[in-house]
Amino acid sequence: MSLTKRDFLKISAAGLAVMPQALSAQTTLATLRASVTDLQLLPEQYEKTTVWGFEGHAPGPEIRIAQGARVTRRIVNDLPAPTSVHWHGIRIENAMDGVAGLTQDAIPPGESFEYDFVAPDAGTYWYHSHNRSFEQVARGLHGALIVEEPDALDIDHEGVLILDDWLIDPETAQIPDTFGAMHDLSHAGRLGNYITTNGRYNLSRDVARHDRLRLRLINAANARVFQLGLDGLDGWIVALDGMPLGQPQKNDGTFLLAPAQRIDLIVDVVAELGGAGHIVQFDRGESFSQVAFEVRSDGTRARRAAPLALPPNPVPVPNLAEARDIALRMEGGAMGGMRGAMMGGRMSSMRDMMQAGQFWAFNGSVGGMDGSPLASLSLGETVRMKITNDTSFPHAMHLHGMHFHEIAADGSLGALRDTTLLQRGEVRDIAFVADNPGKWLLHCHMLSHSASGMMTWIDVA
Repeated sequence: MSLTKRDFLKISAAGLAVMPQALSAQTTLATLRASVTDLQLLPEQYEKTTVWGFEGHAPGPEIRIAQGARVTRRIVNDLPAPTSVHWHGIRIENAMDGVAGLTQDAIPPGESFEYDFVAPDAGTYWYHSHNRSFEQVARGLHGALIVEEPDALDIDHEGVLILDDWLIDPETAQIPDTFGAMHDLSHAGRLGNYITTNGRYNLSRDVARHDRLRLRLINAANARVFQLGLDGLDGWIVALDGMPLGQPQKNDGTFLLAPAQRIDLIVDVVAELGGAGHIVQFDRGESFSQVAFEVRSDGTRARRAAPLALPPNPVPVPNLAEARDIALRMEGGAMGGMRGAMMGGRMSSMRDMMQAGQFWAFNGSVGGMDGSPLASLSLGETVRMKITNDTSFPHAMHLHGMHFHEIAADGSLGALRDTTLLQRGEVRDIAFVADNPGKWLLHCHMLSHSASGMMTWIDVA
């Protein structure tokens, strides 16, 4: 049975989604198998959708460990294409970073690769394919990696919420093989038409009034920036990209979650008995329930006090007075006005770039992993990087191997992140200590943009 356009849009826009049915730790999973599988993404009366997943699921199994513990997973590739796995946000040994073509060779079909690393920082992280990621992540190759703090929080429930959008043909319920489409490469990226949380659209979670929840939000979409808010929930942002804020930030409005970013929320259920609390998504002047929490009982009569800050992670603090300045200018794309850039060692016209599937440039050069690094840094050096978005589209810039501070307008060090969102025309300074040796990728996490030029790397000696 095929979906009508009206039914499809109604389901994808208004569907409710909540936490996975199983939130327990999965620390005994030695093998993580990537394979092709059929899942019921759409309602039961429709055909299953063929996806690429880990252990037969998309998202894949949640990996949950204690801070400072070792992660060991043997990735078995049962896919029809080479793959690799990047452990996003973890300050990791370079050889374990999972970037095919830079830190390792891609894992061929039928073969395996063992990842073995320590997770030094508590927080919300995730893992995903890093070979042809603009296709493989969109097909479902990703999952949550949770590193727990030493001391338990004063909460009633915790939920990991992986937000995603799938591009699905409503007539066949299948993912169209349009990866690398010129429009996606040169415009906003591959945007889906069916939005899920944890791969589901129609689940609900029963809660009690005044329950306190820790919600770990992960944006696994290829290009969608989620604008979110709370309704029937009163809450605080306590961590960004896994890194705790110095003080919980009261949320009284909307907040953005760009591709690859994470936000940890502590929320109290304030909706009345018989009602529901919602994480609300705002899109094109309309609002929809992204996640719903049905209030089934009165619970505690009194609310708790405001939450305490999470313990900080041991990240070195940049010394801006001694920082080395680096500039990164993003150029190109549709309506960008760029006439050409260096590509393959020679100046190429925009027409030549388009024929090669390249539409974007960093500092006048088409990005890649086979050329010179953006910078060669000394171990322990402080870097201040000015990033300029000289394009007509937003970009989510992700640095591997290290977290960075966004520098506030007054020059102070802002929040720690591993992915920063720059709107069109925006300029932002970031600062970090190059404390992790190796070759570290720096790219746009609108994954079609990364594949078509927005990719470079830094070398920490």
